[in-house]
Amino acid sequence: MEKVIILGGGIAGMSAAHELIERGFAVEIFERNPIYMGGKARSIDYNHDHEYQNPLPGEHGFRFFPGFYKHIIDTMKRIPFEVNGKKQTVFNNLTATSRIMLARQGKAPIVTPASFPKSLSDIKLIIKDLHGIDSGLTSEEVHFFAERVWQLMTSSKTRRENDYERLGWWEYLQADRFSVNYQHLLVEGLTRTLVAAKAELASTKTGGDIFLQLFYCSTDPSVNTDRVLNGPTNDKFLTAWKDYLISKNVVIHQGTSATHVNLNKDNTVKSISISHHHGETKEVSGDYYIMAMPVERAAKLISKELINADSTLQYIQQLSTSVSWMNGLQYYLSEDVIINKGHVICSDSEWALTCISQVQFWEGYDITTKGNQKVKGVLSVDISDWFTPGTYTTKKPANECTREEVEKEVRAQLKASLNFEKEILRDDMIIDFYLDRDIREKPTSEFSKKELDDIEPLLVNSINTWGLRPTADCYIPNLFFASDYVRTNTDLATMEGANEAARRAVNCILQKSGSTAESCEIWQLEEPFCFDLMKWHDKQRYKKGLPWSADFPFWIKGLTVIMAIVYFLGAMLKALLFGRSK
Repeated sequence: MEKVIILGGGIAGMSAAHELIERGFAVEIFERNPIYMGGKARSIDYNHDHEYQNPLPGEHGFRFFPGFYKHIIDTMKRIPFEVNGKKQTVFNNLTATSRIMLARQGKAPIVTPASFPKSLSDIKLIIKDLHGIDSGLTSEEVHFFAERVWQLMTSSKTRRENDYERLGWWEYLQADRFSVNYQHLLVEGLTRTLVAAKAELASTKTGGDIFLQLFYCSTDPSVNTDRVLNGPTNDKFLTAWKDYLISKNVVIHQGTSATHVNLNKDNTVKSISISHHHGETKEVSGDYYIMAMPVERAAKLISKELINADSTLQYIQQLSTSVSWMNGLQYYLSEDVIINKGHVICSDSEWALTCISQVQFWEGYDITTKGNQKVKGVLSVDISDWFTPGTYTTKKPANECTREEVEKEVRAQLKASLNFEKEILRDDMIIDFYLDRDIREKPTSEFSKKELDDIEPLLVNSINTWGLRPTADCYIPNLFFASDYVRTNTDLATMEGANEAARRAVNCILQKSGSTAESCEIWQLEEPFCFDLMKWHDKQRYKKGLPWSADFPFWIKGLTVIMAIVYFLGAMLKALLFGRSK
């Protein structure tokens, strides 16, 4: 039995192990974290300096599973999970949200259905949004944004991969030309829901593709656009996954770190030098090796020896600087404050906050047995901008604050966004809070100056970084890459991207080993077929060096309308016959 060494026990590493063990390989995982698996997707036991006998659930950042995810969803359907003696899978722990809220400072929030309307209340809400809410957007801004979305929908894949990869999302939407309100609601609003996708940095290829995926999901009656787990991530997903892998004889070594990749004279990997957090070191060897750690950690393993064997690996070191911070803060409340039946985007908050009231989705989870037994609600917040000055309690950016100062300013920004007309969030509700332990104080040259560091930043899909990203294989024959920085269809630092990358690495191993096992399935990002003719026409223009144009031939326009009707009727029929996909 051939053996695979996997470096990293996050989503990518666990996904690779899952696919390999079901195809007859021996697998060992070496994970740096001594307690948790799952990387940045994990939830965390928060015990308030050992004060709580039953810990409260904390997170690196809250999880959500958009309707276009396919790779991680397929894996979840193959992870056993038992509920009251009934055998299910962790996929059954997904539950759909019903609303998305854009909260605004000093203005009424905009609330819209999270998915295609399926009830009279959904339709009434849409009508209210169209006629009853003052968005503050001018007709020119709305018209221009619609034009830009239409251009994305009808642009060929060739144009997206070449021209739009070099064009920033901020520039594509001409954010500087329009109002701050336009920037907050239309340019930044979407990217704040995504992992470290910053409007000022993200390429239009990445931002545009993911925007369209979310948009198409919301217009498809057979899809739930936004889903969350019905309990803390470890309880409902990762612990069951780890148990399944162990039951299939995956060997997991936690509290270990790879320090060096050792090569043979023929430029194959001989072994990996591993250090344990207790201090001892050893070398481990296998037939194949997968780097499944984050890009900034993988870069540290790219030695001169490896670059001499494959010069393209130096680009991983360049890519490793394209990371940013996106970390979670949980408020444990004396009341279950249901701000919205889904995610809340604090559209004009200085530190780019998004949040969700979690307990409403945690079926059968008794939060009152945790902590000091007084907690009834959990408001989970993601902080996406750590480098813009605060407004209410500090003028410093978050990275120059203490952890306590970060919490105070986040609380003030939340109240400014949420407390319109009535006081939804009050100070006296807050029993405790947990700021991601990856945010740590670091020493500075100035004794009185505080500064924070994020020991687990996230990859940012910046302009022109696609060319720096590796494929799953390389010129070192038995070394492979599986993490969210690998080139994938998903093209975003997410669980979906990590899972897809792992599948690609496993497929490479299957080919190199001569295995007859079935390859892992890889999905494209799906778009409605009704726009295929327009995208074909744009591709012909691109071949001639012509820019995109909205002036399509009349016959293409007519056929597109017919195809759109067929597409929509098919989606409606699918929804009626099979219901919404979970």
